[in-house]
Amino acid sequence: METLFYVADLFGVAVFAITGALMAGRKSMDLFGVLVMAVVTALGGGTLRDVILDNHPVSWIRDDGYIIVASLAAIGTVLWVRVTRPIHETGLLVSDAFGLAVFTVIGTEVALQHQVPVSTALIMGVMTGVAGGVIRDVLCNEIPLIFQKEIYATACLAGSLAFILLREMGTPHWVDTGLAMLTVLLIRLAAIRWHLALPRFHLLDLDKSSDQPRG
Repeated sequence: METLFYVADLFGVAVFAITGALMAGRKSMDLFGVLVMAVVTALGGGTLRDVILDNHPVSWIRDDGYIIVASLAAIGTVLWVRVTRPIHETGLLVSDAFGLAVFTVIGTEVALQHQVPVSTALIMGVMTGVAGGVIRDVLCNEIPLIFQKEIYATACLAGSLAFILLREMGTPHWVDTGLAMLTVLLIRLAAIRWHLALPRFHLLDLDKSSDQPRG
């Protein structure tokens, strides 16, 4: 099971590294910039999670595999894009959705292994999923996806909650992991496809409202 967890973690690193490389390409960065964006995107969420949970040493510090996979994914993305046509915006969003699904479940499981309350496990799951992308978007001077109108963090929350509930039911671990990841992925892809969003909060303009006649 530890091997499966490790492979899933590396898969998430590779996918998020691809999104970081694609974003760097959109900003016309050089190869060094591409590598930095890929590594930051891939490892940012997990690093923040481990620091908060006091899970030391941080995963990529004790294992070169994380940096190597992120770097190879970034270089591979550059080469692939150069020999094919540029990827559409949807390609970046879909890649991000896959990374989101993997890292949300992994973050939730790591938190549960530290025997934290359910609320903390949910927060750690969401944080692991979204933090790397937030750092990526901020460094690229973009509005982070989590702050845009389409459902994003909510998908992570649903997947994290599904994983916790399935764990409590005692179903096989691979079933818990697969269904929870699928929950995040389907919700996020549906949001991309149909532009699903939560209700928005609009604050009335107090200056204008004060000019209205009162009776």
